[in-house]
Amino acid sequence: MRRQEEAQLKAGLLQINQLSQQLEAENQYLQEEVSHHFENIISKSKAYAEVLHQVEQVAPTDSTVLIEGESGTGKELIAHAIHRLSQRSQRALVKVNCAVLPESLIESELFGHEKGAFTGADKRRQGRFELADGGTIFLDEIGELPLDIQAKLLRVLQEGEFERVGGNVTLTVNVRIIAATNRKLKQMVGQKKFREDLYYRLNVFPIENIPLRERTEDIPLLTQHFLKKFSLKTGKQIDKILPKDMKRLQQYRFPGNVRELENIIERAVILTPGEILDLSYWKPDNESSRERSTEIKTMEEMQQELIIRTLEKTHWRVSGPDGAAAILDMHPQTLYSRMRKLGIKRSDR
Repeated sequence: MRRQEEAQLKAGLLQINQLSQQLEAENQYLQEEVSHHFENIISKSKAYAEVLHQVEQVAPTDSTVLIEGESGTGKELIAHAIHRLSQRSQRALVKVNCAVLPESLIESELFGHEKGAFTGADKRRQGRFELADGGTIFLDEIGELPLDIQAKLLRVLQEGEFERVGGNVTLTVNVRIIAATNRKLKQMVGQKKFREDLYYRLNVFPIENIPLRERTEDIPLLTQHFLKKFSLKTGKQIDKILPKDMKRLQQYRFPGNVRELENIIERAVILTPGEILDLSYWKPDNESSRERSTEIKTMEEMQQELIIRTLEKTHWRVSGPDGAAAILDMHPQTLYSRMRKLGIKRSDR
C-alpha cells in the first residue's frame, strides 16, 4: 500500500515538473518572439494576435487611437506598444488617468496654468500636453472627462491649440493622442454624457482589447509569468503549480481580467510556504466558472437534446408505432409543436 502511494506521489511530481518545464519553454519562446515589438505583452492567443496586428498597422502612423475594453485587460500595455513602434518613440509618452484627477484640477493638469491663476498657483506650470509635445499623450479612462474639458480637448485634436488656465497666449503642440476607456462611449454619446464630435475625432482607429476569458490559452503563460515575478519579489523559490489548480484557473471567467489573475497569484505566492504554489485559499464564485456554466443545462436544452437524439434514432420519423412521438410517449402534433418551439429542424442532425 505504501509503495503504491509513493509511486502515485512520484507520478504526480513528475507531471508537475513536466507542466512547469513546458510552460517555461513556451514562455521563453514567446518572449523571444514578441519582446522586440511588444515588451511585457505575453500571449500565444490567435484572437489576441489580431489585436497586436492592429497595433503594428497603426503604430507607424500619427493617427489617433481609441483603445476600448474591460478593466484589467491591459489597455496601457497596448498604448505603450503603439508608442514604442511609432516614429515618436524617442520622445515622451505622457500618461494621464482622467478618472483619478479631481474635476477642479483636470484642466490645469492637461493644459497647465499661469502664476496666480487660482489659489495656490504660485508659479507657472506646464500641463501634460506641453510635456508631450513631439511625443504621445495617453489619456486613460477618457470617458470620465467632464463635458467642458471635452470641448477643450476637441480643440487640441482639431487645431493643436490651447491656452493655459489663467493665460491668454495660445500655445501650439504636436502631439499624438491615444485614448482608452472601459466604458461604452457610443452609448454615452446617446445619453449626452460624451460629446459626439469628440467621439468621432477619437474613434479614428479603434482597437478592442479582448477580455482574458476570450484568450484562455494565455492563462498558463501569464500564471507562470506572475509566479516568477512575485517569487522574485518575495525572495521565494516557487516554480511549480499543480495541474488541478491550473485547470481551475482556466475554467474561471476572470471578470477582473489579467489584473485579477495577477492579484490571485501574488496573494498565493505570499501564502505559499513551499516550492509548489498553494491556491487552496482561492475559492471563486462557482457561477463564474466555465465548468459550471457548461455542465448545467436548461430544461429547454435538455428537451431539445432528447428530441433530436430520438428523431435521429427513428430517421426523423415522427408518427407511427416506431416514430419519435411514440417513443417519447406524446401525441405527434404535440411533438411537432414542441419542435417548432425549440427550433428543431432536420438540419440540426
